[in-house]
Amino acid sequence: MIERPMPDFSFELVHDNPVAGVDEAGRGPWAGPVVAAAVILDQTNFPDGLDDSKKLSAKKRGILFGLIMAQAKVGVGQASVEEIDALNILQATMLAMVRAVENLPQKPAFVLIDGNRCPEMEIPSQAIIKGDARSFSIAAASIIAKVTRDQIMADLAKTWPDYGWERNAGYGTSLHQQGLNLVGVSPHHRKTYAPIRKIMTQDSSIKS
Repeated sequence: MIERPMPDFSFELVHDNPVAGVDEAGRGPWAGPVVAAAVILDQTNFPDGLDDSKKLSAKKRGILFGLIMAQAKVGVGQASVEEIDALNILQATMLAMVRAVENLPQKPAFVLIDGNRCPEMEIPSQAIIKGDARSFSIAAASIIAKVTRDQIMADLAKTWPDYGWERNAGYGTSLHQQGLNLVGVSPHHRKTYAPIRKIMTQDSSIKS
């Protein structure tokens, strides 16, 4: 069995410090904001076990979240449901990433972005496909973004309990669909997403 490569500081080391890694969470869900995080790690003192957040258990993500917040410089940015619907999810994601970098307590000299494109910003940047599995800084950002967004959705679920957001984080699960069928669309749903738009169209046709 071939072991997959683990993240390291290879991308960070070829640029002037400080280098920030940036990743997002929440492009696919039907509800809630998209959240991005930017992280500048201390390359001599950083948490052990950093990896792509999707490959970690919720418990491990929670532990690493606390360690990253304590040991690194972190910025978080969001784009709201309204911005997602107005701009489209790609542009809203880019906006959240820029906000995350702007919210760092220290301005980075270079930014590593997870994915295949970089948002427009004054700071030089590089897009890295599957960067959350290749760069420690991006892996750390993926953990911060994922845990932050999951908590946002869990908090929203306290007011809007019918969709199961504390379990599905707004993704289109059967439980989420059942909630939509039961109580309809909430203010936190992305109205331009096809499944939500379809329900709203059906509702408007019934009322008319």
